[in-house]
Order: sequence, then C-alpha cells, then structure tokens
Amino acid sequence: MFNKLDRNHQPLQKFLVRETLSLKEAMFQMELNKQKALLVVNEEKKLIGALSDGDIRRKILERSDLNQNIKSAYNKKPKFVHENFEIETVKKRMIQQKIEWIPVVNEKKEVMRILFWDDLFRKEEIKHNRILKIPIVIMAGGSGKRMKPFTDILPKPLIPIKGKPVIEIIMENFHQYGTKEFYVSINYKSRIIKAYFEESNVPFKIHYITEQTPLGTAGGLRFLLNKIRGDFIVTNCDTIINADYYDMVAFHRKNKLDITIVGSLKNYIIPYGICETDNQGLLKNIREKPEYDFLINTGMYILNHSVLRFIQAGKIFHMPNLIRTVQSHNGSIGVFPISEKSWIDIGQWEEYKKTLRNFEEF
Repeated sequence: MFNKLDRNHQPLQKFLVRETLSLKEAMFQMELNKQKALLVVNEEKKLIGALSDGDIRRKILERSDLNQNIKSAYNKKPKFVHENFEIETVKKRMIQQKIEWIPVVNEKKEVMRILFWDDLFRKEEIKHNRILKIPIVIMAGGSGKRMKPFTDILPKPLIPIKGKPVIEIIMENFHQYGTKEFYVSINYKSRIIKAYFEESNVPFKIHYITEQTPLGTAGGLRFLLNKIRGDFIVTNCDTIINADYYDMVAFHRKNKLDITIVGSLKNYIIPYGICETDNQGLLKNIREKPEYDFLINTGMYILNHSVLRFIQAGKIFHMPNLIRTVQSHNGSIGVFPISEKSWIDIGQWEEYKKTLRNFEEF
C-alpha cells in the first residue's frame, strides 16, 4: 500500500479523516495538507466520502456550530478511480469535471494513493481554465500610521517580505490566475511606488489612480466609473489572501451579487467564566471560557461596476459607506468565508512580525 503521495511526499494519513472529526478540525487539517479537500474513511479504512472547503463554507454561512462533526457536511458519493486506471481517461475526467485531485482505491475501496493535477499534467498547462480575466484594484494610498516609523521612510505597499514588497506579492498571487491588469490607487509617497515599478521587470500592466487628497477606502474607485465593466476585485495593499480567487469570483457570479466581502473566520476564547442571568439578575448558568466564531472583514472585495455610481466624485468615501448605500438601494451583498490562516494582515507591527516568521517557516 502506498504511504506517500507522488507529488509532494506528504503522508497519505494527512488526507484521510473519520466522520467524527469536527468542522473546525477539518479546516485545520486542510491547511496542514495544503489542499482544499479531505477523504472520509470508516473503521475499515474504506472510502465513504469527501469533504471540500466549499462544504465547510456552506456550514459557516449556515451559522453552524463548527465544533460539530463533519457527518452532515461531507459528500457521501465521492469521486474515485480504481487501481487499474488509465492515465488518459483520468486526465480527461479531471478536465471535464474540474477535479484537482482524485483518490485511487483497491477492490476493497481502501485508498491507496491520490492523483494530483500536477502529477498528470505539465506545469505550463493551465489548470482547468481557471483564469481570471477581471481587473484587480489595489488600494495603496494610505499613509500606514499603524506601521510608523517604518512608513515614515517607505510607503506601506513597499514593506518588504522575504525580499519583495507586499504589493508585488499580492500581484503575483493574482498573476497565477492569469491576471495581467492592475489598477493601483496611490497618494502617500506615490513617486516612490511608481519609481519601484519603473525599475522592476514585472509581467503585468499597472494603471495608477492618483488621489490628490486621500479619498478613503473607496473614494478613489470613482475614477474607474467609465473604465471598468463587469466585475473586478478590490484589495488593500497590506492584506495577503491565500485562498482560491477563482472560487471567490465564481461564488460572486453564481449568487448574482453586487458586492462580495471576503471574510476570514476568527475564533475568540473568553478566558473567564461567563455568568448568564435572567431579567431579575438571578444566575441561570456559568459558561466556562466560551468560544465564539466570527467572520472578519479582510479588506478584499469583489464588486460589480454598477456600484461605482454610488460613489461621489472628489469626496471621502469608505467601503462600509458603499456597502450600506448599495444595501439601501436593494443591492445584494454576500460574504465568501476563508479560514483564519488564509488571511495575513501586515498593517500593524505584531502581525508583520508574525508574517515574517510564517514566511520563514514556509
């Protein structure tokens, strides 16, 4: 029996779970194996299901308790191939069904190995046509007050992480999906930002939105009113999102949303016992160190160009203002959940130092 995977030599056990696993533990397990799915096996180690990040996302949006097991979430009819598979047949199936990996089982339906897209296709072959042909807008005009005195010298977008400025890392992440066009909103130390890219050999096109005065987190988008059609992505320049951008856009379009907020799951533990009382102040219960899960706004959004008309030209306007305005006009706002570890915010010193440590480990 295979105990290693062909592609990255991770133990097969990292991909096999039991249905007693909690949703929260499943999210952590997916982060460990760096894939977006797990295989569910029974006591006899036979394949009985598959759990994807989309399955967990649905549970989050249903406001389910993430400490519950995965039994109600996973797919009971998982895709698989038998040991005598033919490579070309599997490749064709992966393309048609947009499968990134598929398990190989024996006659007892025990998982023997996993076939990954990268195992079967050349690197230059585009993965499932998962190309994003939409513009990316990076809001990079802020002064970075939380990162002083660093930002007294450098603009926030050029803060380095392992030899590259954060804005270039953000661009490269999108470029992996075929994105080649970026709009960058600039104000503070804008000439330094321009000078950096003038001397860099980046493989994408950059358009600058120059704000003569700061216009908030959404005010500069007004300049795009007659330049962008359809959907586009907006992100802060100090936020790195390690998630599937293609899935985000697909979610946005499938639900016909005007704005999609990318939200990161955050878990908070209250380190005290919480007293629950009735209206007369009598104790009903004491909850010891309760846990709460929240979806935190990451600063990344998918917008339809139609919402730009709500932004007043030359006025300070923030993204929460735009969201509330769109809602007041019966617009549709959605939230695309990602895991806590998929969101990196380097906009403050402690998070920046944590990011550097994470990159070193990576």
